Amino acid sequence: MLSDIEIAESAKPRDIREVAAELGLREDEPELYGRYKAKIPVPASGKQGKLILVTAINPTASGEGKTTVSIGLADGMRRIGKKVCLALREPSLGPVFGVKGGAAGGGYAQIIPMSDINLHFTGDMHAITSANNLLCALVDNHIFRGNELKIDTNNIFFRRCMDMNDRSLINITVGQKGRGVEREDHFDITAASEVMAVLCLARDYRDLKERLGNIIVGLNTDGEYVFARDIPGAVGSMAVLLKDALNPNLVQTLEGTPAIVHGGPFANIAHGCNSVRATYAAMRLADYAVTEAGFGADLGAEKFLDAKCRIAGIQPDAIVLVATVKALKLHGGAEKSTLSEENLPALAGGMPNLFKHIENMQKVYRKPVVVAMNRFVSDTPAEIKYVIDEVEKLGVQAVFTDVFTQGGKGGEDLARAVVQACEKPSELHYAYELDMPVKDKINAVATRIYGADGVDYEPAASESIARIEEKGFGGLPVIIAKTQYSLSDDEKLISRPTGFRIKVRDVILKGGAGFIVVVAGKILLMPGLSKHPSAERISLDDEGNIHGLS
Repeated sequence: MLSDIEIAESAKPRDIREVAAELGLREDEPELYGRYKAKIPVPASGKQGKLILVTAINPTASGEGKTTVSIGLADGMRRIGKKVCLALREPSLGPVFGVKGGAAGGGYAQIIPMSDINLHFTGDMHAITSANNLLCALVDNHIFRGNELKIDTNNIFFRRCMDMNDRSLINITVGQKGRGVEREDHFDITAASEVMAVLCLARDYRDLKERLGNIIVGLNTDGEYVFARDIPGAVGSMAVLLKDALNPNLVQTLEGTPAIVHGGPFANIAHGCNSVRATYAAMRLADYAVTEAGFGADLGAEKFLDAKCRIAGIQPDAIVLVATVKALKLHGGAEKSTLSEENLPALAGGMPNLFKHIENMQKVYRKPVVVAMNRFVSDTPAEIKYVIDEVEKLGVQAVFTDVFTQGGKGGEDLARAVVQACEKPSELHYAYELDMPVKDKINAVATRIYGADGVDYEPAASESIARIEEKGFGGLPVIIAKTQYSLSDDEKLISRPTGFRIKVRDVILKGGAGFIVVVAGKILLMPGLSKHPSAERISLDDEGNIHGLS
């Protein structure tokens, strides 16, 4: 079989104006970035299509293919005659050149132009990074020029960012050798930055500027918050950099299905969902909008449901939970080298991870669930039957799908099951209420969603929570940053662990985003590169062709 990039480069895409017309956009509405990419406006109002959320079990080294299934599902829905639009996140250069790779799908279920989407695309990531670092520069310049706001240089919370994995920038010193006021500083990856969250949650330019102004820079020497709106010129100049980035990007799948790709916060260290504007556009332009949330349902889906749905005033009509037989066997203790061999005991040992996610979606959030099993050629009839039978005991249908090798044709059965699930009446419930104390909200997610026995706090985290509540910000949603590999905050505790507690080491108020970030376990907001990152395999030949991108 051809590689992902070979498949993508051999495709014959439709002119993006045709794709826009399929959604009902006028010829003059798309802002073209060549023939195959465009920025599009968000309809102010109109009908609201069904919303389908695609999530997954806790990821493993075998890969689950959540984005691939999302794309194949949309293609399958279009093949059975439904007007559908994808709404996905933009890839970050960190994973592209790190371990995970890109985020344009795989095989014959991809969005294109694949190399553009995975690299610089329409410049959104650059705009976010620039706006973020402009605020940092303005803050340091304000301090250097006399510090009229009395900013406490030991309590500056807002960090610099870049769209790349670089552990050497996690802790730095700025202003050395008289080039400014010397102080400790830090970098986050752009996907974890508050400006990324602001862009993804802003409804329009007015909301964008208000959220930018609400970003908390740090404390002054009197212990009061200093906001970005207090820094002369910060909000206006940052908004100018984000002007074009605020509008969603329209591309297409290999089969020509409309796909809106916009915003890229990670789900393990941020809120993990594409932009509100992209979701609005997909729902208002199509009868069915297929979106996804990053990593497992304990991360992306929880944040989508408890935070984004509240902020945007939306809710999914059905939830698709992606898994593979191989991944479940890994959760059951199988060795990676043996995953192609039938192993029912290991499969049975890993199924509790899938069961927990199903139970959360059904019993906590009370939404219809369809399990999408991303099929591998090594899946045996006995393993397939076991998964279908066990999932059925929970009143859920498991559909084995093969979109990787068959594209939309392999997603038709899943599409029919999802359309049927969307017709079931449901009302979204939440894991916690916003008026609960912050620690109670964290405990609710930890115990109800993760299955923890409770939560332990480092002193600095408890102090941060006390200050947040004292200043009147305790009513915001919580965004827990933790490992994606486990329901716990310890990546080694696989399947469905019990008898564990969540360890919170830091709590950060994101006033512009409108949520509270809770840092648990050993998670880092600036990842590092692995021993052999993907960058070692990516290259450009003498004819300008890209190789090794996935």
